[in-house]
Amino acid sequence: MSDLRSSNPIIQSVRVSCYAVPTETPESDGTLQWEKTTLVLVEVSAGGHEGIGFSYADVSTGKLIESLLADVVEGRSAFDVPGCHAAMIHQIRNLGRPGIVSMAISAVDNALWDLKAKLLEVSLLDLLGAARERAPIYGSGGFTSYSIEKLQEQLGGWVEEGIQSVKMKIGREPADDLDRVRAARKAVGPDVELFVDANGAYSRKQALAQAERFAELDVRWFEEPVSSDDLGGLRLLRDRAPAGMMIAAGEYGYDSFYFQRMLAAGAVDVLQADATRCAGVTGFLEAATLCRTSQLPFSFHCAPALHAIPACAAPSFLIGEYFFDHARIERMLFDGAPQPIGGALQPDRARPGFGLEFKHKDAAPFAI
Repeated sequence: MSDLRSSNPIIQSVRVSCYAVPTETPESDGTLQWEKTTLVLVEVSAGGHEGIGFSYADVSTGKLIESLLADVVEGRSAFDVPGCHAAMIHQIRNLGRPGIVSMAISAVDNALWDLKAKLLEVSLLDLLGAARERAPIYGSGGFTSYSIEKLQEQLGGWVEEGIQSVKMKIGREPADDLDRVRAARKAVGPDVELFVDANGAYSRKQALAQAERFAELDVRWFEEPVSSDDLGGLRLLRDRAPAGMMIAAGEYGYDSFYFQRMLAAGAVDVLQADATRCAGVTGFLEAATLCRTSQLPFSFHCAPALHAIPACAAPSFLIGEYFFDHARIERMLFDGAPQPIGGALQPDRARPGFGLEFKHKDAAPFAI
């Protein structure tokens, strides 16, 4: 390993590019419909190395990085990730933390961690320290726009690949949800863990009634049965849901204060965090620490290629989301994206940083 610590490599540039990738088919969940996914890529250079990070966000996120964050990171030591992170938080004081601001910080923070590990010529997992070698996952998709046949094909396909937990979307047509969940259970068999995600589409009483019905089909995980802003409603569901059914939420957390409020309210059995939203790997590990001190399990939301390593570094981690859209994009646009083996993602510790290389030529047709 070269002795870069004494040279104190300085961040020379922060570059941003955005890519809009059409979905395989039109998709929807309980509260949203979409036909494309936008990836905001950040490339940070120092000491002859380049770190990459990204967020799934709007192109305005990239513009914010260029106009507000790049200048406060450039010129700093590439080893001082906490200092860069604090400087970005300070810079956006008057804009507020939720939304695209934290997504912008996330993309830069992720790139900084990747850069630091590459400068030290180690995997990011070795830099952070491993709590486990593999990150268990659940296959996630089952969009409400899918036919029953497509739903069964996708979920059953994951089971055939060795993934023993799967999640489907519900909530757009509540009257149809029980039949769709019943079809999903038939496709995956009795021994696979079946999860559902309403994306906040139900009312409190509606969600309680559905939870009782889903329990008859051995649904083990009910995500956002009500809006994640309704902490009282989530607590009600957690207290009243059938035994063995976990209530999960947290994907819309943009800072540690959000996660702290959710945990203090007793709103969830499993807390989710997303390193493309919650201020990067730095914020993700803060959320993981809150879970550990609260003795609750922790999960990652989406972006599996990005989350495999920080999940393995989090002692409180339980299982993460192998989201269909993002897994597809990461296979298309990155070399080194980890693939499921035996229902888990195992980072390649021989590859530095996140172990990812962006395929600029392949991504060029999707550039915005």
